[in-house]
Amino acid sequence: MVEAVTIQRPRRWDAPFSEDMDNVAVERVLALEPFRDMDRDRFPDTLSLAGIISNDTRIVRFQDGDIVMREGDYGNSAFLVISGQVRVVLPPGLPETMLGRAPSKKKGLLQAVAQLWRNPPYPEVRDSYTAEENKGTASRIGGDHEARIFIQDVPMVLDEHRTAALGAGDMFGEIAALGRSQRTATVLSDGPAELLEIRWQGLRDIRRRVDDFRKHVDRLYRERSLASHLQATPMFQHLDQDAINRIVDETLFETYGDFDWHTQYQRSRDDSFTTRLASEPTIVTEGDYPDGLLLVRAGFARVSQSVNNGHRTVRYIGRGAVFGMAEIVHNWRQDAAHKTDYDDQADDQSGQGDQAGLTGPTGQNAAGALQVKTLQTTLRALGYVDILRVPTTVIEELVLPTLSDKELALYGHSDELAETSDTFLGAKTTDQSMIDPGMLEFLVEHRYINGTATMLIDLDRCVRCDECAVACSKAHDNNPRFNRHGRRHDHYMVANACMHCMDPVCMIGCPTGAIHRASPGGQVVINDTTCIGCATCANSCPYDNIRMVEVRGGNGAFIRDTVTNAPIVKATKCDLCLDQLGGPACERACPHDALKRVDMQDLTDLGKWLNR
Repeated sequence: MVEAVTIQRPRRWDAPFSEDMDNVAVERVLALEPFRDMDRDRFPDTLSLAGIISNDTRIVRFQDGDIVMREGDYGNSAFLVISGQVRVVLPPGLPETMLGRAPSKKKGLLQAVAQLWRNPPYPEVRDSYTAEENKGTASRIGGDHEARIFIQDVPMVLDEHRTAALGAGDMFGEIAALGRSQRTATVLSDGPAELLEIRWQGLRDIRRRVDDFRKHVDRLYRERSLASHLQATPMFQHLDQDAINRIVDETLFETYGDFDWHTQYQRSRDDSFTTRLASEPTIVTEGDYPDGLLLVRAGFARVSQSVNNGHRTVRYIGRGAVFGMAEIVHNWRQDAAHKTDYDDQADDQSGQGDQAGLTGPTGQNAAGALQVKTLQTTLRALGYVDILRVPTTVIEELVLPTLSDKELALYGHSDELAETSDTFLGAKTTDQSMIDPGMLEFLVEHRYINGTATMLIDLDRCVRCDECAVACSKAHDNNPRFNRHGRRHDHYMVANACMHCMDPVCMIGCPTGAIHRASPGGQVVINDTTCIGCATCANSCPYDNIRMVEVRGGNGAFIRDTVTNAPIVKATKCDLCLDQLGGPACERACPHDALKRVDMQDLTDLGKWLNR
């Protein structure tokens, strides 16, 4: 009999944020505000405050002009200024090229045609790059041996753009860190500065155990972002500022699942449906009373119903979606109707003296009992989800009375809402766009719902002519940016091509910000100039859609590092043909309509293509 191998269970702090946080550094941080006044007894021995500082923070030093964080990027950490000063660039912000992003200029017609014969004969050919080509932005190795992007002419930025100064004790970046949302501003160092960077896990644990810190972080979010988030939701757009302020004050923040869901997904994606469903945190359960309207601020959630002894996925919802509105509207309208019947009955019996049969609008009486509608579905976190919970009483008082009968009818019917509202994602019930339940489960189970440009191939129509790969190659200097293979359901395959995710975890942790969202389309692209080949993005991608390649010069020889003489490595992936006139070349080249780039937020379009 083979003896089992035993190992210690991996723990969260097996990989600290920095190896440089020794006892001296930890004690220095603990002496700073806001840590010095925190009650350390509120932290268990296994998760002490000193342990959090030691393992979930690092001291980072910036030089003049270094970009600390960049507008539009996704981050997993917040910053506290220890010494020096940083500048927050106020809207409209810095130009894209000054932030080290790749230009998104499209090729002209002649340039597009010339690709057919001007592309290099060797794979992954690169030109020499200069700082001038990067429009005033360059990269350098910081004092802690990390690659940095810096602004070369800081005085010009301060003269030509509005900025706000943050000094010692100020915190920034916490909203994006806790919500996996995009950074809302660019911050650069104004002279030498020393910052404490706190990764989101430590920020979360301190927030849970220190009330003053939690209130401070929540206040910052309420002041900076919550009102804007609510006003971007259709049902709140018409409310006046007083109502919005009241909702802001009453809203609760909730987080479910694991922020680093992609690592868990890579380990468990071959598990059974039952196993994975059991691991998904439950937010609300079918049959619960709808005590609040849920708004998804980040991440994805599965909506399911009980079927026999299991669950069936009904739809999935993502950022911007609302949940529970249909039940809240139903109960409110029933309550209003019940009160009307009660008042009418009271009027009929006025003067008779005996009101004993009337017990109020929520009790049993001659008009009948109020039928409260409980939640019809269960909501679970798919990996990670950030929820805003607006209490039902607030919705009933401030929102529902302001909606028209048509809007109430829309919000009061869950199926109709799923079909017509752009805040919902899910299969419709119309014949033309109906999605097979098995297909929906497949998309949810493998997290393809994350994609805004998922490459789906109909294998019944595909004749393996490789025209899609050839077209991709021609559009990218003879280097195809996808692999025509992937997971399959029935006769459909999701190819290994970048899906340009709604929640692009590949962007988190890139030291130079080389992988970023392009403007204005939001495609996830890589700036080849600032990519240092660290493979952080490739290792983070849950779908294995980013490759690391050794780059060559125009003569076909490898470009080598001057110090190690090793070939320079770059990250490559599909850029959705951002610079091509007609969009994705793969889709345009397919002669049999077998390939489609699908935005998983628009399952109507997907359903029509599947059922064509």
